Amino acid sequence: MKPDTLLIHAGRDPAAQAGCVNPPVHHASTIVHPTVKALLDSARNPFDGVTYGSFGVPVTFALEDAVNALEGGFRTVAVRSGKGAIATALLGLLEAGDHTLVADNVYGPTRAFATGMLAKFGITTTFYDPAIGGDVAALMRPETRVVFVESPGSLTFEVLDVPAIAAAAHARGATVVMDNTWATPLHFRPFEHGVDVSLQAGTKYIGGHSDVMIGFVTTTEPLHERVRCAATTLGGCPGPDDCYLALRGLRTMAVRLARHQATGIALAQWLARRPEVARVLHPALPGDPGHALWRRDFTGASGLFGLVLGPHGNDAVAAMLDGMRHFALGYSWGGYESLLIPVFPEKNRSATTWAPGGPTLRVHAGLEDVEDLIADLRDGFRRLGGG
Repeated sequence: MKPDTLLIHAGRDPAAQAGCVNPPVHHASTIVHPTVKALLDSARNPFDGVTYGSFGVPVTFALEDAVNALEGGFRTVAVRSGKGAIATALLGLLEAGDHTLVADNVYGPTRAFATGMLAKFGITTTFYDPAIGGDVAALMRPETRVVFVESPGSLTFEVLDVPAIAAAAHARGATVVMDNTWATPLHFRPFEHGVDVSLQAGTKYIGGHSDVMIGFVTTTEPLHERVRCAATTLGGCPGPDDCYLALRGLRTMAVRLARHQATGIALAQWLARRPEVARVLHPALPGDPGHALWRRDFTGASGLFGLVLGPHGNDAVAAMLDGMRHFALGYSWGGYESLLIPVFPEKNRSATTWAPGGPTLRVHAGLEDVEDLIADLRDGFRRLGGG
C-alpha cells in the first residue's frame, strides 16, 4: 500500500471489534486470566497479548502496528512522550562504559539527557558537527555503541548526510538512532537510509491537535527486545486515551502535513524577500545549505522552519512577537495552530558555533489561510521596526 492508504488502514481490524471502525479504548490495569497456566504463560510472554495494563491494551497495540507500518521497521513501541522515546532508546541500547556520538544540532532535551542522565550512568558523549558526513568515523572509539542523528535539526534545520553517517557507524559496529519527528516517515524513510532505530514525538504531527503527549521508538528486529524491555522497565506505557487520540490523528496526517508543507514553503519564500530577514532556515529552499541532501533523501517537508532577523534588540523582537494575532507563542509544534517563538541555538552548541548575526526565530506553519499569516507577519515587521 502507498503511505496515504497505510495511514487509513494500518492498525485496524473492524471484524475483530464488533465492526467498529476505530479500536475501542480499554481502561485497564489488572488483566484477569482464566487458569493458572494462562496466568503463568502471560508472565513468561508479557508482550504477547494483553497481560497487564502497563504493557499495553488493544488500542496501544493497534497504534504501534499502524506507526510501524508507516515507518517500515520490525516493531514499534509507544511511550509517554518524545522525550520518553529518546530516553527509552538510549537506555535500552547503552550501558556503563559505552560512548555515544550525538549531532550538535539535536533537540535540547536530547543534549541534556546525554550530558546529564547518561553521564551519571557512566556513558560518555561526544557531540559532532552536523555537516561531518562519513568523517564521523574519525570520532568513533572502540566503545562507541550509538551514533545519534537528527535531520533536520529542530532549531537550525541543518540536514545531515544520514546514509554516509550510517555507513561509517555500521562499519565500526555502532547503532544509528534517528529523531525523525520533523519529516515523519511520510517524508523520510529512515530504515531505507541505514537507520536502526527511528524516534518520533507523536505529540507533533501524528497527534496533530496539540492535545496529546506520546512518543514512538521503531526498531530493526535485533534491537526490538532491548528497547521494549527498557520501555517496560521505565514504566513508559502511554494511557489508552492518548493512544486513541494519536491513532485518530494518524488517519489524517497526510492531508494535514501536505497543508503544513505548502504553507511553510509559501511563508519561507515570502520571508526570504523581506528586508528585515537576513536568512531563512528551510531545507526545501534552493539556496539553503542542506537543500541538495534534502532533495536526495526526503520526499517533502513539514511546516517547521526558522529565520534569522537582521540586527535587532530584544525589545524590538518582543514588540514584534507580542502583537501577533495568528501566530501564538508556544513551545512544541505540529498542531493545527501557527507558532512563532525566539530560539537560542547558540546555548546548545559545543562542537560547532551558532552566530548568525541576528535573533533566530522558529516558525511553525499551521492550517490557517496563508494570506492571513502573511498579513500577521507584515504587521509584526512594522512593530519590529518601531512603526
